[in-house]
Amino acid sequence: MPITELLERNAREYGDDVALVEINPEMPENRRVTWKEFELIEPARSPYYRREITWSVFDEKANRFANLLLKRGVKKNDKVAILLMNCLEWLPIYFGILKTGALAVPLNFRYSADEIQYCLDLSEADILVFGPEFIGRVEEIADEIGKHRLLFYVGDGCPGFAEDYTAQVANYSSQSPNIPLTDDDYSAIYFSSGTTGFPKAILHTHRALSQSAVVEQKHHGQTKDDVFLCIPPLYHTGAKMHWFGSLISGGRAVLLKGATPEYILRSVSEEKCTIVWLLVPWAQDLLLALDNGTLKMEDYELSQWRLMHIGAQPVPQSLIKHWKDYFPNHQYDTNYGLSESIGPGCVHLGVENIDKVGAIGKAGYGWETKIIDEKGNEVPRGQTGELAVKGPGVMVCYYNDPKSTAEVLHGDWLYTGDMAMEDPDGFIFLVDRKKDVIISGGENLYPVQIEDFLRTNDKILDVAVIGLPDKRLGEIAAAIISVKPGMICTEEEIDTFCKALPRYKRPRKIIFADVPRNATGKIEKPRLRQMYGADRLVAAQNRG
Repeated sequence: MPITELLERNAREYGDDVALVEINPEMPENRRVTWKEFELIEPARSPYYRREITWSVFDEKANRFANLLLKRGVKKNDKVAILLMNCLEWLPIYFGILKTGALAVPLNFRYSADEIQYCLDLSEADILVFGPEFIGRVEEIADEIGKHRLLFYVGDGCPGFAEDYTAQVANYSSQSPNIPLTDDDYSAIYFSSGTTGFPKAILHTHRALSQSAVVEQKHHGQTKDDVFLCIPPLYHTGAKMHWFGSLISGGRAVLLKGATPEYILRSVSEEKCTIVWLLVPWAQDLLLALDNGTLKMEDYELSQWRLMHIGAQPVPQSLIKHWKDYFPNHQYDTNYGLSESIGPGCVHLGVENIDKVGAIGKAGYGWETKIIDEKGNEVPRGQTGELAVKGPGVMVCYYNDPKSTAEVLHGDWLYTGDMAMEDPDGFIFLVDRKKDVIISGGENLYPVQIEDFLRTNDKILDVAVIGLPDKRLGEIAAAIISVKPGMICTEEEIDTFCKALPRYKRPRKIIFADVPRNATGKIEKPRLRQMYGADRLVAAQNRG
């Protein structure tokens, strides 16, 4: 069924129940006010701002925006872009777009003005909805993008080049526009991470969105009583599709702005959250805060927290082992997916398979997988090849990009670009991104394997391994290492530690520096290669 029908069902059956809560710990004091739909948690001691809406209000807000869009001439298959930080307006705006038959086009909040304009042009978006954090960037391109587009602003202090969203939607009906939709109708365009240049536009149907909701509920057993803490940005398929588990079950979700360990534990405690999706850096930071005593478990009510799951990047076994030291009763799952496969769930570990931590798991509900060689033939178990997936969540295409589409879509199969291997029990282990493989002296080095080893060092907080040019070997492995606060680590220590690796896998260059990650927790390896590339190596002494 179209994903909009789930929202309308919840409005009918659970209308007075809270659907969404927004918590903003960083809201300035002068913005902490009480409105009809807004309230503070224990104002005398709460450091953060909180507001909520019910399922009926959620649906009404979506209907108002849909009716506004229709009045402005939006029709089926038009595109409406969203450039907002996580907030209470985000999802009603998203569903308002879908209710018109138009496509929602979420944009990465880190995009520069040029990237915003590029994505609007590529997706052929007719309207841009943006928030206060983006006034400067949108203003840079307003004269150009505003020639043929409507600009709606969500927040206080609407700039002169845009229309005030709040003032406009108040004048429109809260009744459903009743635009007929089918599973095969287009629903959304998401953008790739853009690690090889400007991002690609990924086209999906309503069937794909609904499939992701079913998958999330099947994998994690979400019920009406579960409360999901959503921290990652909603523009990303990962956060959105995990929230779809709350949508299909009618459960409450909490949108948290800010990922500090204190904010996470306090939100879990005060909002009685039962499911939390974390990125690796956030889980590491939380464990570090517990280790050094900055946070104490006894200060929070955490007994109801039943499931912690992680996705978006490889998960070190040592991290989960340490996590279980503090949370021995937690269920744990890891989820694998791509925006091209409508986010997480095409492969997942399963809460019953804690003994297989380190694997990404097996094919998810309704999905198929295979591992293939360069010619598309399946490889035997135990051998490394490219992971391919097949299921109802595979994208339609890269919008307006048939060449790139043909490179990854082969019949019903999506070639992921991830190198993987399958163990004797059929569990899939990620080896690395195909384009990140380092070829050193004729040997294939998989950075993820080296990173996993280095993370077992008690002094290392985070690490990234990249290939750098070398005249003799072609490439060498370089490790960028972030050391835990208060600790000192030397190259000699890392050299000694790495003697447990085969010689050809040992990093030949060590760089102590921060490891940059994007908003979804993935290491920004193209940025690292640029930072520590050939120009810097010319003057550097090659270790080896």
